[in-house]
Amino acid sequence: MNLSDHPIRKVYQGVADRRQMFRLFDRHARRPNRFEGDNSDLFRGEWFEIGQVEHDYMFEILPPLWMRGDMFAMREFLTGSITGVFFALTIDGRLRHFHGYCDLADRGTPERMRAAIVERESRPVRAMTREERLEHIWSATEDGYRGYEDESAFGRQHDPRMVMMCASWGTRAFKRLDELSDVDISAKLPVQLRYLPDAIAA
Repeated sequence: MNLSDHPIRKVYQGVADRRQMFRLFDRHARRPNRFEGDNSDLFRGEWFEIGQVEHDYMFEILPPLWMRGDMFAMREFLTGSITGVFFALTIDGRLRHFHGYCDLADRGTPERMRAAIVERESRPVRAMTREERLEHIWSATEDGYRGYEDESAFGRQHDPRMVMMCASWGTRAFKRLDELSDVDISAKLPVQLRYLPDAIAA
């Protein structure tokens, strides 16, 4: 699947601390074509959970572009009309905080993202789709252990992202993210996520 085909999606499991939050703001920082063309599709729809301290910290950095009840938008745009929107949502009686990238040129996008987050986080049983497992692996992998096929891979019908795998004792090799087997995925996930049941994508 091409990266631009992804809908609203959770890209990290758990609550990101400040260091993780800043890494997640640009999970694609080392892409080969970083400074070429419009990269809006790469970020549009990404979201993850943060703590209240991180939420409040981002609110205080700059005056928000706008505030609407339980959400506010960052004044600085990441690319094109894409900017970060922060949410403070009560889910199952508990206040939680989230960040997502919304395209403000598309009216109603922040509200759709809020609804998607509430729907995803209101599931009675913890579960993950294959796509969520892959996105978490990419998000959690340090830059030195992830990369891209090559510059020409962008725009093709497959995901050009690659992660390092231990091929055998003492050797390592990169493998395309969308080609990871169930065994590969299990090996790359932390123990607390390894045995969660599969979820059907909404």
